[in-house]
Amino acid sequence: MAAEWRRPFLFFALYFFSGVSWRVSATIFTLQNGCSFTIWPAVTSGNNGEVLGGGGFALAPGSAVELPATAGWSGRFWARTGCDFDGNGNGSCTTGDCGGRLQCAVGGAPPVSLVEFTIGDGGEVKDFYDVSLVDGYNVGLGVRASGGSGDCQYAGCMADVNRNCPAELQVVDGDGAVVACKSACEAFGKEEYCCTGEFASPETCPPTDYSRVFKTACPTAYSYAYDDLTSTCTCTGADYVITFCPAADS
Repeated sequence: MAAEWRRPFLFFALYFFSGVSWRVSATIFTLQNGCSFTIWPAVTSGNNGEVLGGGGFALAPGSAVELPATAGWSGRFWARTGCDFDGNGNGSCTTGDCGGRLQCAVGGAPPVSLVEFTIGDGGEVKDFYDVSLVDGYNVGLGVRASGGSGDCQYAGCMADVNRNCPAELQVVDGDGAVVACKSACEAFGKEEYCCTGEFASPETCPPTDYSRVFKTACPTAYSYAYDDLTSTCTCTGADYVITFCPAADS
């Protein structure tokens, strides 16, 4: 993709003066809050690219916001819950916190449900995206492509994993309510759950009983590090609707 921007000026001049329309359009991400409570969506760029939405903001129930991203952008989206920030953007969140800041510059603290994207060029280079529970789960997520071509699969986790989270993986708030579900890697730190050390390959790190809890609840989401075959989605030239707490009939 970087080579596209290094072409000589003559390339662009020929298109301009020949009357051919040349436009690199933005990919529009529409973030929707389908939850019954306020969330604080967060965004980080994976390639030192533009920071969408300032890195984080509040989103009331039923609200939506559009965020444009240029070709080649990659990054992550997630929802933070139970946040409290002061006028300077300092504070904390019960789940998904990113260093105590409203506008994130670092990733969300697990357990947290993630949407991951790498945007192509709208032509031969595809967009890649997935919903990941590798870092655990806090709220449901759904990603729907709009206006693109190719497979353009729906990616999501509509189930409330917190309801069926094993006791040893649960994160509870001050009222005893389960607000997130840890991954086995986060809970136990063992190599066989983290796919590290002697288990750092698809052959040596198969699914576990814990990762199957996530996979059973959310078949199209990443449940552990090597869960690629049923979890990576592609599309070309699309915009995307990312819904937090999507309805079961999405």
